[in-house]
Amino acid sequence: MNTNARLFELRTYTAFEGKLDDLLSRFENYTIRLFESHGMKVEGFWIPVENPEQKLVYLLSYPSTEAREESWEKFQNDPEWIAARDASNLNGDLLANKESVYLKATDFSPLK
Repeated sequence: MNTNARLFELRTYTAFEGKLDDLLSRFENYTIRLFESHGMKVEGFWIPVENPEQKLVYLLSYPSTEAREESWEKFQNDPEWIAARDASNLNGDLLANKESVYLKATDFSPLK
């Protein structure tokens, strides 16, 4: 495995019942742009074909673990993010659960 490869983060969010559309809207209108402005590369977003649990799965990448930590610190303290998050949560939190898995690409992976 290439030790100089980017770090990937596979994140799975579970929205509270009836909140997935609000979560998707927040990503589309705020989160993606803010991620990118803080050095996170958005690789893609997916929703399970059958999705009774209201899940959103997405993949981010970073140059390194240190870059990931710095990016998330800046993102979480960004006044625009805080305002968008608070506004979208006015009628209750959107997220019931979130999980992250950190990944390194194999030598034969087309995405590195």
